[in-house]
Amino acid sequence: MAEKYNKLFEEFPPISTETWKAKVVADLKGADFDRKLVWRTNEGFSVQPFYRQEDLTKLEYLDTLPGEFPYVRGTKTNNNDWYVRQNIIVKDLEEANKKALDVLMKGVTSLGFVFNECTEVTVADMSVLLKDICLESVEVNFAAKCYSNKIAAAFADYVLAGKWDPAKVVASVACDSFGNYLLYGRLKNGKDGSVAQLKDLIEKTTALPNFRVVAVNAKNYGNAGASVVQELAFALAQGAEYLSAVTEAGAEVDAIAKNIKFNFSVSANYFMEIAKLRAARMLWAQIVKAYEPKCDDSCKMNAHAETGSWNKTVYDPYVNMLRTQTEAMSAALGGANSITVLPFNAIYEEPTTFSDRIARNQQLLLKEESNFDKIVDPAAGSYYVEELTASIADEAWKLFLAIQDKGGFLAAAKEGFIQAEVKAMAAKRDLNVATRRENLLGVNQFPNFTEKIEGSVDASVFEAQDLTAEDAEIETLKPYRGAQAFEKMRAATDNFAKDNKRPLAFMLTIGNLNFRKARAQFACNFFAVAGYEVKDNNGFETIEEGVAAAKAAGADIVVLCSSDDEYAELAPAAFEAIKGEAIFVVAGAPACTDELKAKGIENFIHVKSNLLEELKAYQAKLGIN
Repeated sequence: MAEKYNKLFEEFPPISTETWKAKVVADLKGADFDRKLVWRTNEGFSVQPFYRQEDLTKLEYLDTLPGEFPYVRGTKTNNNDWYVRQNIIVKDLEEANKKALDVLMKGVTSLGFVFNECTEVTVADMSVLLKDICLESVEVNFAAKCYSNKIAAAFADYVLAGKWDPAKVVASVACDSFGNYLLYGRLKNGKDGSVAQLKDLIEKTTALPNFRVVAVNAKNYGNAGASVVQELAFALAQGAEYLSAVTEAGAEVDAIAKNIKFNFSVSANYFMEIAKLRAARMLWAQIVKAYEPKCDDSCKMNAHAETGSWNKTVYDPYVNMLRTQTEAMSAALGGANSITVLPFNAIYEEPTTFSDRIARNQQLLLKEESNFDKIVDPAAGSYYVEELTASIADEAWKLFLAIQDKGGFLAAAKEGFIQAEVKAMAAKRDLNVATRRENLLGVNQFPNFTEKIEGSVDASVFEAQDLTAEDAEIETLKPYRGAQAFEKMRAATDNFAKDNKRPLAFMLTIGNLNFRKARAQFACNFFAVAGYEVKDNNGFETIEEGVAAAKAAGADIVVLCSSDDEYAELAPAAFEAIKGEAIFVVAGAPACTDELKAKGIENFIHVKSNLLEELKAYQAKLGIN
C-alpha cells in the first residue's frame, strides 16, 4: 500500500514557493502582488494569500500536545467540551431562580447571574437565588456593577454551609478592580485597598479550589474598538499586574493564578479570533511561569468567551444571529472553557424568551450537530491558523512589553497610554466603517430599504457607554458600537418621517445600460443607508423625460446614473432642467468632474466616498437633525 502511494506522489513532484508565487504573479497580469493579495491587518502584521508547511518550521510549540505547556493547543486532553453559559439579569431573586431552573432543563450548563443594580447580596439571598440548583453539576458565575467581593464571600459561605463537595463546585465572580479603573476612572479603594481586598477574598475561598474570584474583563477593550492584538496585550498586562500586586502582598503565585478568569470578547474576524485564544494561552503560560509557580497547572489560562457588542446592530437585528454564530464557532474552535452567546436583541432591549432560546441553541447545535466539542484543538496543523497564532502572539508580546516598560498596567492606564491606543484603533475602524472598508451588513451596506424602528428605542442605544465617575482621575474607556453613528442618523430620518414626507432619492437612469444599472444599484444602497425612500427606474430616453418623472414623484434627491463618457453632456442638461427643485447628484467620479463642478454641480457619490460624512451633509440639506 505504501509503495502505491509513493508512486502516486512521484507523479506530482513538490512545487516550490517561488514557483507558486511566479504562477500567481503571472495570473495577476502585471498587478502588484503585495498590493493586490497581501492583507494588512488592524493587528499590525501582513497576511499572505497562501501559506505552506515551510512557514511553520520556526514555530517551536508545534511539538507539544494538548494539555502540555505552554497550552497553545488547549488545556483539555480528551475533548473540546465547554460550558454553555446563559446570562440572567437579576432583578428579583425568585424570578431569577425560576429562569435559571428553566434554562438548565434546556441544555445550559453554566449560569451567569448579572446584577446591574448596586445590591448587597447575603447568604440568605444566595439561598433564594440558587434554590434547587445542584452546584456540583453546573458552573455558576456572578457579575455585578458593585459589591462583587461581598457576592463572592456570600457565595463561598453558602456553599461551605451546604451539602456540596467544595472541590466539585465550579464558579466565578467578576472582581476586576484594575479593569474597572479604566471604566470608571478611579480605584475606589486605592491600589493597596483593592489588592488587600483581593488577597483576603482569595484566602477566604481557599476551600473552594474551582471558585475564581479575580476577573480580567478583556471584553471591555474589544467592545471599545480595540484590535485583537490590543485586547490580548492589555488583558495579559492586567493579569500580570494582578500577579505582581497580590504576590507582593504575600499571596502565593499559584493561588492568585488559579483564581484568575479571563473574559474575552469575540469579533467577526473568524480565524483571527481562533488564533487569539490559542496565542492567549501560550503567552499567559509564559508570564505565569516567570513567577516560578510550584506546578505547571497554575500556568493554565481559564478563558471565557462572550460574543462582542462592537459589531452588533439595531437595524436589521436578525443579522446579529449570523454574527454571533460565527463568533461562537471561533470561540469553540479556539478552545474557550465557556462561552456566552448574547441574544441578538441584547444591545437595545431586554432579551425575550425567543432571543434567549436562539442564543442558547446556537451553542447546542455546535455541540450536538457539528460535534465541535469532540476534537481537541481542531484548528491544529492549519498553516494559516498556526501562522496567525504566531503573528498575534508576537505583536501582543511587543505591546505587552511596552506596557511593562511604562511600569505596568496601572501606570500605563494612569499615563493614558492604553486609552490612547484603543482610541486610535477605534478611530481607524470608524473610518473604515464610514468608507465601507469594514462592512456592517444592514447598516452601512445592503440595508433593508423598508425597515423602520417600530416602537421606542432609548436614545442611549446610539451613544457610547460612559461610566466615568465624578471623581475620575484618568480618561476612561467607553464601550460603543461601530454602527452607532449610522444608526443615529437613520433614526433621525425615521423620526423626521413621522411628521414629514420621507426623503425620496430618485434614480435618473439613462444611457449605457450596464453603467446605469450598476450605478443605480449603488446609489439606491447609498441613500437607503440613511433611511431614505429610493426609487430605481429601468431607464429614460431623454433627460427631459427623466426630470419630469422625478418631479412628478416628488423627488428630494435626483441621482443621475449613466457612464463616465456620457456625463459631460448629460449632467449639465439634467442640472439645468431640475432648476434647484431637488438636490442633484452624479453617481460616479468621472474624468470631467472638475468641468462639471465649474458648471455648479457639487454632489458626487462613488466607492471612495466617506459614506457617513456625505450622508450627514445630505441630512443637513434636507433639514433632518
